[in-house]
Amino acid sequence: MAPTGRPSALAEHAFSPHDAVLRAAARRLGRRRFLTVTAAAAALAFATNRPARGAVAAPERTARISKDPFTLGVASGDPLPDSVLLWTRLAPEPFLEDGGMGTERVTVEWEVALDEYFAGVLHRGTAEAHAEYNHSVHVDVKGLLPGTVYYYRFRAGAWLSPAGRTRTAPAAGTATSSLKLAAVACQAYMDGYYTVLRHVAQDDVDVVFHLGDYLYEYAVNSEGGERRYTDVTLPDVFNRETMTLADYRLRYSLYKTDEDLRAAHARHPFVVAWDDHETENNYAGSTPENDIPPSEFLLRRAAAYRAYWENQPLRAAQLPQGPDARLYRRLHWGTLAQFDILDTRQYRSDQAYDDRPHAPGAESDDPARTITGAEQEQWLLDGWKGSTALWNVMPQQVCFSQRKFDVTADAALSMDAWDGYRASRARVVAGAKAAGVDNWLILTGDVHVGYALDVKEDFDDPASATVGTEVTCTSVASGRDGVEEPANWDLYMRANPHMKFYNGKRGYVRAELGRQATHLDFKTVSAISAPGAAVTTAASFVTEAGEPGLKPA
Repeated sequence: MAPTGRPSALAEHAFSPHDAVLRAAARRLGRRRFLTVTAAAAALAFATNRPARGAVAAPERTARISKDPFTLGVASGDPLPDSVLLWTRLAPEPFLEDGGMGTERVTVEWEVALDEYFAGVLHRGTAEAHAEYNHSVHVDVKGLLPGTVYYYRFRAGAWLSPAGRTRTAPAAGTATSSLKLAAVACQAYMDGYYTVLRHVAQDDVDVVFHLGDYLYEYAVNSEGGERRYTDVTLPDVFNRETMTLADYRLRYSLYKTDEDLRAAHARHPFVVAWDDHETENNYAGSTPENDIPPSEFLLRRAAAYRAYWENQPLRAAQLPQGPDARLYRRLHWGTLAQFDILDTRQYRSDQAYDDRPHAPGAESDDPARTITGAEQEQWLLDGWKGSTALWNVMPQQVCFSQRKFDVTADAALSMDAWDGYRASRARVVAGAKAAGVDNWLILTGDVHVGYALDVKEDFDDPASATVGTEVTCTSVASGRDGVEEPANWDLYMRANPHMKFYNGKRGYVRAELGRQATHLDFKTVSAISAPGAAVTTAASFVTEAGEPGLKPA
């Protein structure tokens, strides 16, 4: 948890000129007025100089770029049958607020080929890198062939980016036989090395799902925390909590200088979803963790969401409007899988019982409480009704299944997970049942441990029907090295009979979806306190098509 009770975290922070305008906007706009999307969006657009429609916001850079601008690598994301989103960001000086690029816009060339040597380039074009978007580049390449591996790269001036590898989804209606995916989450830079991501880069998966906490707002000291650098001294700018747009942008720069993270992005397309730490620990909708005015927090949320979009392979549809961004979305992999990527952070009700572990009660079980918001919930249920996929996969952030912390009848539950929003969960379970969703797979991050869980129609009745499967993918780095059997392992396994596996090491989940079954591997590494640890398979399970529930593989 971050420190609480601060009168105003922003008040004691260093600001760039843009951030000073954000503060002024917060003072001018009253709380009620600021809470409207229009006012908030206008304030952020004014503060960050978004490029004007139909006009060039800044002159094009003509001066020579004297240093490699591709220090943050390349990435791709959200593959469609005929399109994939390509990303890079120009930052020859990644630890400067402007990345060393100044205020000019820069024309960036891109090209796509079928071979890694680019002997035959199939598609090429140009894109503008605007200072207003921190010189990030988002290219939605269309006209691609379905189910095809492509290679891509960028050029800025005389500099050529590393080559990236990506792929398109199979054509709609195609009875694809298999899909291999990796699920990762929670990569606190200061907790250790990204060895897990190096192994993800080397795995032969088709796509990577990042389920949140890509970034942490907490300070990173000059030694890189638990990385304990002896050959690098990080700037003081990272040794504070992220509050402003400049802070969030710089923190992404720090994370993306990690070679293992860059390798994973360059090798596979990513599908990303945020959780809380990309903004602030355990925030709920417009309610911050700490006691600050909501209007001030929404400015912080706007800055965090803006920096997130700038640094991820996301399409224009996910571009924030002030403190709001439509991140939930749907992807398909032929008729094999439908992916409903959720946002369980932006629209939720505030956590019950002051976000303390608590037994279910009138406050947490209020039917009006929601973790998804009504609109997203209906979107999810409607999507299931129209689904023709064999597997309906729900990538999301916090533990969906019940997780009792004790064996007693009044055992406490997490008020930040779906346990704190049981009416929401009941509606979703009922919606899955009504839609005839037989093969429901939930991918979850957040908890820094690996769980394999049967999703029950009634978690308090172990004999009730199993309606789906949930796997949590532990963490890339958060929680440091971890242990195979945490101290509460026996207690949790007894308190939750639907929990089939519990492991506290760092790692990821590898899933192979097929027409007959989905095979699930929990991949772990022995340590992240030093780089280079080997990867092992801690446990494997299958869930068979038409037979919900986990079986040891």
